Amino acid sequence: MAKLHLIKLCVGAETVEDLLDWQRNPRAKGPDGLPRHITRMWPKRAEELLDGGSLYWVFKGAILARQRILRLDEVTGVDGIARCAIVLDPEVVRTTAATRRPFQGWRYLKAEDAPRDLPKARKGDDSLPPELDAMLAEIGLR
Repeated sequence: MAKLHLIKLCVGAETVEDLLDWQRNPRAKGPDGLPRHITRMWPKRAEELLDGGSLYWVFKGAILARQRILRLDEVTGVDGIARCAIVLDPEVVRTTAATRRPFQGWRYLKAEDAPRDLPKARKGDDSLPPELDAMLAEIGLR
């Protein structure tokens, strides 16, 4: 079975550091202390996602990071509506920049279309402003 991933806009975060700051907040974690993202829809291709898939985060028009999806939990909101909690590995892996147009919700991302992970030695590469990083990716320099 081929790996399948999700791609999601990182709303409210302009940089990977903003995401890291948010995920340190207890409100971003489940009862087990792991970071999670709650969404209204349950992925129809859940089995494929759970076979090594990741959630790729888009910051200001460019994918810059990913987190491995550990599991999908059903959670019930205060409104009584069941939702899907995408439980994530706490490690945020920085990726090569890949531009993306705005979209709502999340989308599936085939493994062959996913950007490569940055080598750990290049961890500071995301210190470029996101707009510049996206422009470099658009012209094939990142």
